[in-house]
Amino acid sequence: MKERIFTGWTWIRAAYFIIGSWVIVQSALEGEWIGIALGAWPAAMGLFGLACAGGNCASGSCEVKSSDELKH
Repeated sequence: MKERIFTGWTWIRAAYFIIGSWVIVQSALEGEWIGIALGAWPAAMGLFGLACAGGNCASGSCEVKSSDELKH
């Protein structure tokens, strides 16, 4: 887990983390508690490198194969 947090940072992963953290802080200051939950998702994606924040979508690992490609 420590390796996942400290390695593989890209600008998009940093953007997810920064924007999510900003939403969490602003929501807490305004007392909008649902905003904390909404900001936690992109912050977690950035921190742990999940989904597209980890570059998984760009590499094609999220690609859905068509039925024609599966037959070959």
